[in-house]
This record gives sequence, structure tokens and C-alpha cells, in this order.
Amino acid sequence: MSLWEYANPVKFIRTTDKVLPWVWTLAGLCLVTGLVWGFFFTPNDFRQGSTVKIIYIHVPSALMAINAWLMMLVASLIWIVRRHHVSALAARAAAPVGAVMTVIALATGAFWGQPMWGTWWAWDPRLTSFLILFLFYLGYMALWEAIENDDTAADLTSILCLVGSVFAILSRYAVNFWNQGLHQGATLSLDKEENISDVFWFPLLVCMAGFVLLFIALVFLRTQTEIRARRTRALLSREGQA
Repeated sequence: MSLWEYANPVKFIRTTDKVLPWVWTLAGLCLVTGLVWGFFFTPNDFRQGSTVKIIYIHVPSALMAINAWLMMLVASLIWIVRRHHVSALAARAAAPVGAVMTVIALATGAFWGQPMWGTWWAWDPRLTSFLILFLFYLGYMALWEAIENDDTAADLTSILCLVGSVFAILSRYAVNFWNQGLHQGATLSLDKEENISDVFWFPLLVCMAGFVLLFIALVFLRTQTEIRARRTRALLSREGQA
């Protein structure tokens, strides 16, 4: 079985129809478990108090905001190289989900930063690059809507996705590039000494798994919708030409 078989829209819809109920269920279980565990069964931090519990929404949403764009990048490259329509539509489907994740990350970051930094916003390297990433999300979605021909829109948005990937990478590694920023370093690291305490770490990992599964479920669902919408436009176009 080849991965490219799923470039067939019919096979993609049939397969994701079978998978979606399981993904929705696992996402719900992980989110409920992680959020309840994190907000009600972990202690307050000795420095940040109860504010630290924003981590269970902020970190997973920021993670998905960045990785959603990277997923769009991969799908866009597949479109450019292989011209598979499902990959282009999957990238289009992921954009609104990634944009919402970016808004959640920016909002929760502001609520977290205000008591810690004494301000709702600072032109910190990571915050600034994250804001620019959000603007790229808006531009990407607007470009899809502005162009009637789907293939042309897919070509131009793929190029935009390549450019925006620079800011997705900066959002992830800005703290390492510019040490003068207010934003803290990585919450999770391969270096065990840099990780947060296990009492916060384990429920955070469950929340992150929940956000990943939620993203997958939403992208599958929205990609199905995009495929059906493309079919409808094609049928209407044929009827108009007849």
C-alpha cells in the first residue's frame, strides 16, 4: 500500500470517515484528562502561583500554531512536486485551525505575561514573530478566497507558505536566537535539567496529545469539506458550460 493512494479524494474520505470517531474520542479523553488533572490536581507554583496553570492551554496551542504551519508547508510542497489536490486542500483546511491556535496562544500568553512581566504585550522576539505568523495565516486564507481558480490559488498559497515558514521557525527558536527577550526558554527539552517539574510535566504532555489529536480531527473534517466543496464547484461549472 502506497501513501499516495490517499491522494485519491474518494479513498481519503472513506478512510478518514473510519478514523475520525476514534480520533475525536481520544482527543476528548486526553483534553478532559489533561485539563482536569492540570487545573485541579497540581499545586500552585512557588513563584507564579496559580497563573502557571495557563501552561496547559498556552503551550499546547503554541505548539500546534507552529506545527500547523509546518504541516501546511509539507502539504504545499507535495502539491508543488506531485500536484495532488488533496494535499493542497489539506493545507487550506489546516490554515483556519492554525490561526485559531495562534490566537489562543497569543491571548493566553498575554494573560500569563501580565502578572509575570507587568504588561499584556512586549515586543519580544518570540511574541513578535508569533504575531507575524498570525498575519501570514490571515494572508494565506485571504489569498485562497481571492483567487477563483483552485490550482492557481494552490500555487500562490504554497509560495506564501514557504515564506511564512521562516516565521514559524523563528517562533519556535526565537528565544535561542535572541537571549535578551522576556519570553522564557523551552518548557520541554531533551535536556532533562531544563524541563519543568514532573508534577506539571505529565498533565501537560496529556494536554499536548489532546491538542495534537484535536488538530488532526479538525483537519481531516475540514479537508473532507474542502473536497466536497471542490466537487460542487466543478459540477456547477460543468452545468454552466452545458
